[in-house]
Amino acid sequence: MADIPPNQTIYVQNLYEKLPKEELRKALYAMFSQFGKILDVVALKTLRMRGQAWVVFADVAAATNAKNTMQCFPFFEKPIRIQFARTKSDAVAKLDGSYKPDKERSRKSAAARETLIKRSEGKRGPSGAT
Repeated sequence: MADIPPNQTIYVQNLYEKLPKEELRKALYAMFSQFGKILDVVALKTLRMRGQAWVVFADVAAATNAKNTMQCFPFFEKPIRIQFARTKSDAVAKLDGSYKPDKERSRKSAAARETLIKRSEGKRGPSGAT
């Protein structure tokens, strides 16, 4: 794995998976806010994304300090692993004016909407009755 340059976003993994998403976000915010201003905490609970999160700091120094200090810190009795995020977070991109919506994400969302519409039309039948 190539070295990832320091940036404002840290990627945290090996998190306790049974914690509800909002509680996880609050706990991470409380744990990492001692290092500096936090712009965003992104934690998803999908099957593929559970147990990991991204914490976005206002500056690189805070993110670096948090990464170095909290590496292997026991969070709900599991040692967390931290590295810098591979890409710039949306929160940072919006602040510096370089944000561009992800076309692939938009395309997938549109396809999912179409699929849902087709399924709901199929359930109603040709006359529109359910």
